[in-house]
Amino acid sequence: MKKLFWVGIICLLVFEILNVYFIMPMPGSQRMNSIDVAYFLYQWRWVFRCLFGLIIIVGLFKNKWKRKWLLIFPVGILGAVIYMANFVMAADHMFYQPEKLLLVNAAENKVDSGRLVIGVINNGEAKAYPIQFLGFHHQVQDTIGGKPVIVTYCTVCRTGRVFEPLVNAKQEQFRLVGMDHFNAMFEDKTTGSWWRQITGEAIAGKLKGEHLPEIFSTQTSLAEWLRLNPKSLVMQSDPAFIKSYDSTTKYETGKSKSKLTGTDSLSWKNKSWVIGIKIDKERKVYDWNKLKTERLIQDKINNTSLLLVLATDDKSFFAFETPDANPKFSLANDTIIYNNHRYRIDGRGIDTSFSLKPIPAYQEFWHSWQTFNPGTKK
Repeated sequence: MKKLFWVGIICLLVFEILNVYFIMPMPGSQRMNSIDVAYFLYQWRWVFRCLFGLIIIVGLFKNKWKRKWLLIFPVGILGAVIYMANFVMAADHMFYQPEKLLLVNAAENKVDSGRLVIGVINNGEAKAYPIQFLGFHHQVQDTIGGKPVIVTYCTVCRTGRVFEPLVNAKQEQFRLVGMDHFNAMFEDKTTGSWWRQITGEAIAGKLKGEHLPEIFSTQTSLAEWLRLNPKSLVMQSDPAFIKSYDSTTKYETGKSKSKLTGTDSLSWKNKSWVIGIKIDKERKVYDWNKLKTERLIQDKINNTSLLLVLATDDKSFFAFETPDANPKFSLANDTIIYNNHRYRIDGRGIDTSFSLKPIPAYQEFWHSWQTFNPGTKK
């Protein structure tokens, strides 16, 4: 019977550790294809806890212990591990959604104009969400132009994505549950399915294989965004989390030395920056260092000609589908020149009613892009 006590203690201890290990950035955990195991353990967590707890109780009270007070140590260690695993190290207890979502116009904005933002425009309404805040919250749920949105960001992948939070055609609530292959995961409130931040795909649960509708977004500096969209609203800091926000620009400028969020200044290293573009089922990736040098890259993906440009702030980038098979573009400061016409850096015509067609382009770490876009071309 004494063995039952120790078996229960050890099994519950291992279970609580594994329940966190598979979905948090621990040594080796994020390089394993363990999402199904992680989801199984999580879904049946109370069954395992009750079973191992019962074994502990039986072993404890069905034996005559000479020094029963000594058992307080293994029980205390188990209690500490349970607390750490479910509160201190749980993703939604480390990173919280805003308690108060405040957006103001440019005149009232207090965010440094040099900070990076994820910008979205819908039905004539423009809003900007600073990565400084998104990096902590991981997600912000809002409405833009009458459409509900969930603006997401994962600092470990350096990925910003915006989706419609629609599950089975109904608006859904999400919470941060952990990460898989270094990418943030969210759990929907209704079905408990787990959704990948970078693709909006459900990777575990009842809705496995489903996708959230993605909304076009742009990553720029706040200054560039407001120059192009002067009537835009800008997300402000939530007073409840002032101390949690990144007060420096080290992450955004690539100067962070963190093992998870730091940047490699060389090209094609795991933590190098790349620009990824998706057209239909094709994927292609471009070196950020090359874009900084050339500022304008013309290329083709299948039969689609494209243009990738970088603004003079060396932060704001845009991609377009070009109208001709072999167009000749040039860039003068932040003005695109094509066929003797001028266009803003975001593709809107200046001296013409024609505008370039924008296509989604994403800045992220090379390890992230190649993990979630197998077969991508350089």
